[in-house]
Amino acid sequence: MKALVSVILALFINTAVAETVHLTSLSWPPYSDKSLSEQGASVAVAKAAFKAEGHELVVDFFPWTRAVKMASEPNSKYLGYFPEYKYDTSEFVFSDAMGTGPLGLVQNKNKPISFTTVVDLAGKRIGVVQDYVNTKELDDMIASGAIKGDAVPSDDLNVKKVGSGRIDAAVIDANVLKYLLNTDPSLSEFKNAVEMNSVMLEDKKLYIAFRNDAEGQKWQKIYNQGLTKIDVNNIMSNYLK
Repeated sequence: MKALVSVILALFINTAVAETVHLTSLSWPPYSDKSLSEQGASVAVAKAAFKAEGHELVVDFFPWTRAVKMASEPNSKYLGYFPEYKYDTSEFVFSDAMGTGPLGLVQNKNKPISFTTVVDLAGKRIGVVQDYVNTKELDDMIASGAIKGDAVPSDDLNVKKVGSGRIDAAVIDANVLKYLLNTDPSLSEFKNAVEMNSVMLEDKKLYIAFRNDAEGQKWQKIYNQGLTKIDVNNIMSNYLK
């Protein structure tokens, strides 16, 4: 009887402290999108990690700039946003890594570019997505004007510009390019016209950016603990295969 009471008490305590966490994200398949199974690979990881700690994750999807802004506002119900690359900021604190994404350049098959390091891209017109973090070296060279950065609101627009020869190449995650070419009807005419350059810029780690306040820091720790209880690589690889 005493053991039964202990079990009931433990269940009551776990239920009592269970909370719902709200985060923002964007349409960035296959990592995140409200129409995908489990809302994407990164969302599947995040939900599993929070569930391992007894909590539920609810993700709302917005255009990227708005997703970041809403997560940064004081007293917002949104405690952070994801998936994000780590960068220098005082507004957010980052979780432990929740998978990786191969970042490189999509190029026109008829006009491939040759480079070994980012420095070799000087003078090229390279497409980027507005407000995305790329690599520090690439972003610094674009900021200085050494590389001609061409910013657009989404990856699919960059693929179209590369395919039509309007820019030399564009920064994109290889998994994102594969997904877009296989599922986006508006890219059908470019499916055989573009490809990933064989040189990768970086295998970027993915994170949740939690708002840098007491509440955000609290949930950062809870989430990180949850990550230790799940197999992140298995979830990601099964989703992306």
